[in-house]
Amino acid sequence: MTHSILEIEALHAHYGKSHVLQGVSMRVGDAELVTLLGRNGAGKSTTLKSIAGAVTPTGGRVRFQGADIAGMPPHRIAARGVCLVPEHRGVFKLLTVEENLLLGLRRESPWQLADIYRIFPRLKERRRNGGGQLSGGEQQMLAIGRALMNHPRLLILDEPVEGLAPVIVEEIVAQLKTIKAAGVAILLVEQNLEVCVQLADRHYIVEQGVIVHEADNTAFMADHEVKDRYLGVGLA
Repeated sequence: MTHSILEIEALHAHYGKSHVLQGVSMRVGDAELVTLLGRNGAGKSTTLKSIAGAVTPTGGRVRFQGADIAGMPPHRIAARGVCLVPEHRGVFKLLTVEENLLLGLRRESPWQLADIYRIFPRLKERRRNGGGQLSGGEQQMLAIGRALMNHPRLLILDEPVEGLAPVIVEEIVAQLKTIKAAGVAILLVEQNLEVCVQLADRHYIVEQGVIVHEADNTAFMADHEVKDRYLGVGLA
């Protein structure tokens, strides 16, 4: 079993009176790619936001590299190396690609501009274009590239390939494999199961704010009943 970089124990979170997370427990190992799966409204995005500090948990623990970060402000969590790439990507449309990337730059990051351009050649080609001129796939690459320049130990991605053309999805999958191989731990929320099984070491399924299933990738691929029961899909 790999050493855990992230450990979540009995995490609870509310939106007003609505009790969204009802005791989520999961972990991500060093350099591991873990997916968090579930139907819409199951609590996936809330879990990610609770880790990153965008939602303050109402109970439980979030330990990152051994320190409890639950309830810390987002900028302090980010400074520790937790980088959330949200669903809407957060690209600055009036800045160029390169300006967007340089906003994330940390001098001590192993990922500098040249590294980002090597992994994402499209961004190099479009570096003088405004963020608003990019396709959805290019914006996603830019958001991931900018997060890398921020020196993440844990990269958290919320539906990175949603709505993208298959050829772009393939490109992003290859790029995530490269990032994982470089030793960055990744926590991924994604509806596209094909992408999940190509990338993941392990999977968790969340249902109504509770983890209902955990499996390694091989067991998950073979278990059609679980996929059908909790995700309502047959995987081709």
